Amino acid sequence: MTSTALISCSINTTDSAKLGIEVWLNDQQILNQEHVAELIEFKYEFPDDDAEHELRFVMKHKTTEHTKIDEQGIIVTDACLTVSKLAFDEIELKQIFIDQAVYTHDFNGTQTEIQDKFYGNMGCNGTVSLKFSTPIYLWLLENM
Repeated sequence: MTSTALISCSINTTDSAKLGIEVWLNDQQILNQEHVAELIEFKYEFPDDDAEHELRFVMKHKTTEHTKIDEQGIIVTDACLTVSKLAFDEIELKQIFIDQAVYTHDFNGTQTEIQDKFYGNMGCNGTVSLKFSTPIYLWLLENM
């Protein structure tokens, strides 16, 4: 019998704007939400075999209308998605997620694509990726 591991997280929005999110594990889409209107408590079980993995959160549908800027160029309101409480087998990653996740985006098409740190908020269409390996407990021990 193959053992399994559980990915869980909370996905929410800072605004009622029609921002969407996709979650991918390797090349398999495991969530596709066209409009995040309220808190999503996401869970997904996968084989805990000996393998390398990439978990990706992809924000979509953000436009320039979702960001309000005043006359001084200061952002007044901004529609964002938040990814929090990411856990493997109910062990929250916290600092590991901050240290190892990479946020790739191009400021919604206004600048050259960059790879940035991720601190929980997705403010631009783009991808937050986290590479990890299984068995999950071994990876957690090596990274905590």
